[in-house]
Amino acid sequence: MKIGLIKSKVEKCLTESYGRDTFKPNMFIFKELVLENKNLIKLFFLYDELSSKKSLNESTGTELINESITLYENTVNKITKKQIDEVNLWLADVKTENKYENLDNLFSTNVLTLENKIKSKKIILENLKQEPSDVTEISEKIPLKQLVNVANKTVTDFLGSLNESDTKKLKSILSEDEKKLKLKFEVIKESVTDKLEELKESESDTETLQRINETLNKVNAEEFSRINYFKLQELNKNI
Repeated sequence: MKIGLIKSKVEKCLTESYGRDTFKPNMFIFKELVLENKNLIKLFFLYDELSSKKSLNESTGTELINESITLYENTVNKITKKQIDEVNLWLADVKTENKYENLDNLFSTNVLTLENKIKSKKIILENLKQEPSDVTEISEKIPLKQLVNVANKTVTDFLGSLNESDTKKLKSILSEDEKKLKLKFEVIKESVTDKLEELKESESDTETLQRINETLNKVNAEEFSRINYFKLQELNKNI
């Protein structure tokens, strides 16, 4: 379980979806799967702390690292495989480098990577000893506190834009079994495709035909995710 890689993917997903129609649903899922998981969010905060420049001396920095290892070990086992699988499913299409690789190495229990663990610990310590920067590049790292604030506001706005039925539907999708959802997704996808093909046959307007073809191409290229399931379900209902 590489928490640093998951955190890197979360940050990229939310950064890249900002300003797009996927931002609100992504923030909703972020809140449901990350913010409301007290153990996972605790580790996210821990990673933020250890990746920050703090002007610490050697002794204090070393003590912070050692205490953090203990905290990590006491927390990570409280996160279930199902919870991680749900987060990984949400982030399945996100490709990014692991910005927290040294921290994942530090917390690794694999004895075969002991050398990497020692090297990473030195790198982390040196970073903790550095002076804090005045400017933080948001493209490189989104402060978790900022994500929490944005998520709470965005989710409130997002839920406010949905009726009670759609809100319950979205929450149900998040908790439903993945295998069942995938089967349903394919069934709905086929239904949407058939309906769009029927619309094409009865339509003669060039612009309308172009929009139908664009929608068809998008639907056919769509991969399964809980967000896509929700969007496809709504499209199927409204065609």
